[in-house]
Amino acid sequence: MTIPAGAPILTSDAMRAAEAACAESGLSLAELMERAGAAVADLAWRIGAGAPVLILCGPGNNGGDGYVAARRLAERGVAVRVAALVPPTTDLARAARARWTGAVEALAPGMKGAPLVVDALFGVGLSRPIASELSKTLEGLEARRILAVDVPSGVDGDGVEPWRAPLKADVTLALGALKPAHVLLPAARDCGTVRLANIGLSADARWQSLPIIKPSAPDAAAHKFSRGMLLVRGGAMPGAAALAAGGAARAGAGYVVLSGAGAQVPFAAIIAEDGAAYGARLGDKRLGAVVIGPGHNAGAALGADVAAALDSGKALVLDAAAIEAALPRLIDERGQHRAILTPHEGEFARAFPGLTGSKIDRALAAAEQSGAVVIYKGADTVIAAPDGRVAAAWPGTPWLASAGTGDVLAGACGAMLARGEGAFDAAMAAVRWHIARAARIGPGLIADDLIGT
Repeated sequence: MTIPAGAPILTSDAMRAAEAACAESGLSLAELMERAGAAVADLAWRIGAGAPVLILCGPGNNGGDGYVAARRLAERGVAVRVAALVPPTTDLARAARARWTGAVEALAPGMKGAPLVVDALFGVGLSRPIASELSKTLEGLEARRILAVDVPSGVDGDGVEPWRAPLKADVTLALGALKPAHVLLPAARDCGTVRLANIGLSADARWQSLPIIKPSAPDAAAHKFSRGMLLVRGGAMPGAAALAAGGAARAGAGYVVLSGAGAQVPFAAIIAEDGAAYGARLGDKRLGAVVIGPGHNAGAALGADVAAALDSGKALVLDAAAIEAALPRLIDERGQHRAILTPHEGEFARAFPGLTGSKIDRALAAAEQSGAVVIYKGADTVIAAPDGRVAAAWPGTPWLASAGTGDVLAGACGAMLARGEGAFDAAMAAVRWHIARAARIGPGLIADDLIGT
């Protein structure tokens, strides 16, 4: 599974607004459909290698894209069959159907498949799951490869409802912009490899897939403090703080201090300090950021450590129980702290109960509420900023689903913050580093491998 990097993501409402803006600027919706259908035909031509194609057309504009693609493929000499669920119901789809001069079969149980099936039944506007009878028909369709137009039919394009697609796509062609379904589970599993077709829309890029971020080498004048001094505050489970400190060092921090009784230093290059020196170190003017939470249990000791870190005015990475400990002050002092929160699903639900919508919606609501950048972890990690920016990091790597890898990510976030990056940019860089490092290691990965050589 792959996703275009740094591509805009639009909800169905945002997509309709972008289409309306195109129409106002002189690019007609009919021309958009023609471009979309041509893009589908081009991709079907490439992946089908001239083999017969069956295009399934629905009643709306997604089906209209399918009729355009059928005409374009037939003009290239491809053997094309079209099967429709019902006649077109929109003016654009009717016009596209009228230009298709071939036969139209009924989409019915037991119908013959094809080497390549193009799913143009339902797009992002689907408001309910596909009926069970149609699902059975689609599941029984024989095909070597499935190409979905915009989203696989049956999924919720906005990623709110957990609907699944009867036809799991091998390739999905996103039209104009990615949709939340392409980057959020469970729908993302049904999309296969996602490609993006530029059809002339001007898309708001505040929401995007995770961009490619290449690590920058220190310049000739760099030294350990200019590369960022980071403090990792240890707790009752010193191994977690050691992983965070090691992650910070490997992610490029110039100077890492691990503070706490019984600190387990993973490398000789990391400075261990007794917990009593914590307050003094927070006052060090060279200190760029603090990581707190890995290995900490909730309680008065953590509350005191978090309060001291907030009082210091340093940039913060708050993980695990430290998120809830810090949240009341973050909310009261919204916008006064440069902070990154790194909750997994359970931690997010405890810190931000009652939020609804897609994972993107909930991450944005949490960022707005806290005034901090939120890395809502998982296979479909979402990074959200209080100003409305989003980066979606699907797909990551399943080998990160093991104990301690989140501690390493917290350390990497601290490394990026300590050298002066904005919280959102630091979070994106850390997540990209985390995924790339895990992908290089691959099967059998444990958290310790992430901080190894």
